[in-house]
Amino acid sequence: MKAYLSVSGLLIAIALTSCSPSNLSQRKDISTNPLTQLKTTVINRAKVVSGQLIYVPIYSHIYHNNSPDRGLNLSATLSIRNTDLNNSIAIASVRYYDTKGKLVRQYISQPVELQPLASTEVFIETDDVAGGAGANFIVEWTAEKKVYAPVVEAIMISTASAQGISFTSTGRVLKQYNSSHF
Repeated sequence: MKAYLSVSGLLIAIALTSCSPSNLSQRKDISTNPLTQLKTTVINRAKVVSGQLIYVPIYSHIYHNNSPDRGLNLSATLSIRNTDLNNSIAIASVRYYDTKGKLVRQYISQPVELQPLASTEVFIETDDVAGGAGANFIVEWTAEKKVYAPVVEAIMISTASAQGISFTSTGRVLKQYNSSHF
């Protein structure tokens, strides 16, 4: 009986700890993001042959029922996919901005390498509304060889109540880099 109570108490303590506010803030910790798990690299600007600065719209929430007072929170996944069959690319920066254009967070402190045909992502939780309806990512990548441009897009989703909504947002190139830009 004592062993049963000890195990039950332990399970309850684990359940309560996993729901604590401090643990919720850890879920948003960018160090657990797959992007930060990639191998770091050095960008030699003299050797850069190609690259881009890409804008990706993100929606932390959208409005519905004919009212701007009725928002539906969305989770968002930024996806970066290296489409080159043979060459890696360097992801130089991934920055998240809010509706007013203010930097909310920067997801990497130094460039990371994305292997051929590999992909990575950044996840924005449903309850993270820091970006607002007009949030966006700015993604910068480079390569030391001529490569196929990566696919950079976002997927927003909500499954609140009995309804589900999902849609994608495609990245738009703001700057095209070649060796003369560096």
